[in-house]
Amino acid sequence: MFKIFLRLLLKLLFRVELRGDTSTFINPKTLVVANHESFIDGLLLGLTMPVNAIYVVHTQVAERSLFKFLLRFVPHLTVESTSPLAMKHIVKLVDTGQPVVIFPEGRITRTGSLMKVYDGPAFVAAKTGATVVPVRIDGAARSYFGRLAGVYPLKLFPKITISILPRRTIPMPDLPSAKERRRRASEMMRRILLEMLVATRPERTIYGAFLDGLATFGRNYELVEDIRLHEESYGSLLKMSLGLQRVLSRATQPNDVVGVLTPSAAPTLALILGLSASRRVPAMLNYTAGAEGLRSACTAANIRTIVTSRAFLEKANLTPIVEKISDVTILYLEDFKAQVGAVDKLWVLWHLLFPRSAALPQTPDEAAIVIFTSGSEGKPKGVVHSHSSLLSNVAQIRSVADFTPLDKFMMALPLFHSFGLTCGVLLPLVSGCKVFLYPNPLHYRVIPEVVYDRDCTVLFGTSTFLGNYAKHAHPYDFGRLRYVVAGAEKLSSDVQHLWIEKFGIRILEGYGVTECAPVVAVNVPMACRTGTVGQLLPGIEYELETVPGIDQGGALHVRGPNVMKGYFLFDRPGVIQTPSAKEPGWYATGDIVEFDDNGYLIIRGRLKRFAKIAGEMISLEVVEGLAKDAAPVFIHAASTRPDASKGEALVLFTTDPDLRREQLLAAAKRAGAPELAVPRIIRVVKQIPLLGTGKNDYVTLKRMAEENPEESVAV
Repeated sequence: MFKIFLRLLLKLLFRVELRGDTSTFINPKTLVVANHESFIDGLLLGLTMPVNAIYVVHTQVAERSLFKFLLRFVPHLTVESTSPLAMKHIVKLVDTGQPVVIFPEGRITRTGSLMKVYDGPAFVAAKTGATVVPVRIDGAARSYFGRLAGVYPLKLFPKITISILPRRTIPMPDLPSAKERRRRASEMMRRILLEMLVATRPERTIYGAFLDGLATFGRNYELVEDIRLHEESYGSLLKMSLGLQRVLSRATQPNDVVGVLTPSAAPTLALILGLSASRRVPAMLNYTAGAEGLRSACTAANIRTIVTSRAFLEKANLTPIVEKISDVTILYLEDFKAQVGAVDKLWVLWHLLFPRSAALPQTPDEAAIVIFTSGSEGKPKGVVHSHSSLLSNVAQIRSVADFTPLDKFMMALPLFHSFGLTCGVLLPLVSGCKVFLYPNPLHYRVIPEVVYDRDCTVLFGTSTFLGNYAKHAHPYDFGRLRYVVAGAEKLSSDVQHLWIEKFGIRILEGYGVTECAPVVAVNVPMACRTGTVGQLLPGIEYELETVPGIDQGGALHVRGPNVMKGYFLFDRPGVIQTPSAKEPGWYATGDIVEFDDNGYLIIRGRLKRFAKIAGEMISLEVVEGLAKDAAPVFIHAASTRPDASKGEALVLFTTDPDLRREQLLAAAKRAGAPELAVPRIIRVVKQIPLLGTGKNDYVTLKRMAEENPEESVAV
């Protein structure tokens, strides 16, 4: 009777919602594992499960006077997380068939994310062969029973959701030592918990996620800052987005793809939210692509309207380029204020009170945003992402990285880049992390000063950008940074060493592709290995396809909730085309990779960046590495051109006027690379052509390589 009363009381106070099949708890041997959000987690589980379980309680919790009293009425086993003897007791308990509840983290979360997972619970599961039942508790951390005071706004009685996941098992790893077996089993347990966090993410739209953030943190919570040095709150962003939504609803139609040609600033975020709420699809145009690139993008996505700013076009010298785009209506943000009348103002005021009513009906699986590929291998393709794929990637990132509202991001990458969009806009919207949006990543002297002045704790960038920031930064500028994440290109070892020596900061390298929203794998403090790009994010499956001529690794295919809907291509404008894959839902990344024994991903090269010379597959990245070894202070890039005798010939572009083939041969000997990887054609250039994202422009390099076909020897 008392249990029924408690169940009703908690359901009334916390609006406890149970998701999943409770029969999952009934097994011959059951080990229930849950994330640890609050002091009432055990009570919540006890009132949820249809079985009487014994709770494993940490000694520090059991010693608290209140819980010492409550535990008198609950079957429990008090243990010390690090004690081997305690684990033996739990093994014996599970072997009896008695259901056992354990919290693998050992302590209540202080970040809202998954904390350290102890080896013991996983070893118990592997040793006993018990059925593991993962349970996600969501919401309790933000009650006064949690430990997030000062991190998240606490509520007296927040809504709590309990999700029961399908049964899992942890087989005993086949490794030589007990220590290695425990460690591998622990990693498997951690993976189960991470996948649980992603699988139980809420399904919602981008605008809905923004409103959820507003409800969590409040209208006055300051979220976004830009070069105006004015912080926009959830409330001011909502007001701005509603105004833009009202004006643009008259100029566009639902489901239209609307071009967004604006810099990295708070109004761009409001514009995305306004278009999203009105069921328009913002297409983030790359303003560094030139007139031809913009025209191709507009054609592929069937864009008939572009929203931009006169001030931005003038400062960026883009006015002549935009004037060359025909058959497209250009709308300027500066003109919108005059178009807002009294009725519009009343509409905005009403929806400030009831913001969810402003959104047109749409599902999370509908198209949400279009991001264009860099065009490094041809005409840019419009990558169409749904609300679900983008927000899934945010959930995947949050499951492995402990970003909190105490963090402030510095995001200088453009928002037309998927890395900048997901990590610079969507992640802060959902998590309440503050962000400073800076419009130009090339301001190498200014950005370190802004990081210092605005107390940023997280910095995202490419290897090239991070290297230049480090060269110009004062050693104290990055003193508050706790995360520095590199992506979009291979992280240079020189940049890694420079950051370690000058700032004492380890750069965390990740790997992503625009088609995956973009993060696929990333190193994080709890799982980091130098020379790799980290482990795959939870929820992502992979297969490696054998490639003839390549011995190490294979072509990476991935499937997960963050994979795009499809492409907008130049040859079929406005039609979402699914890329060819072995099965629906899979995406062929085109990258040659391999995994080490612990699941860390190593990038060997891009399939399109291999040359077939005399029947052998040669990685162009290896060629560039040899040049870097021979002339480390200069910049190099490799390409190919047709060759009648060997199929293809290597062409090395370098900024070193004195580089000779003999130096490259010596570098190849040191690295153990074949002589075929040493180019015979070396061309000296003043600078390597780059795209706006900082990547090498391989389309231009390919065109340059194919010039002067009679050239056949090194210069």
